[in-house]
Amino acid sequence: MQQPDLSGEQWRKSSLSADGPSCVEVAFVNNAVAIRDTKDREGGTLMFPRDEWATFVDGIKRGGFDSLT
Repeated sequence: MQQPDLSGEQWRKSSLSADGPSCVEVAFVNNAVAIRDTKDREGGTLMFPRDEWATFVDGIKRGGFDSLT
């Protein structure tokens, strides 16, 4: 699958990361969510369907990943 051109997208990262580089950024693109590393913005982007992203975020909110910390 070819990566779409994401250069014009509005990228967002957590306000908790302040201006630090150790975070990921997300952009909402049509029916997908793009994710990239703030330390290596040109290093590639992961793309997920919005419904999968919503399931992931719901899992975080419910504590489904707490055992990984």
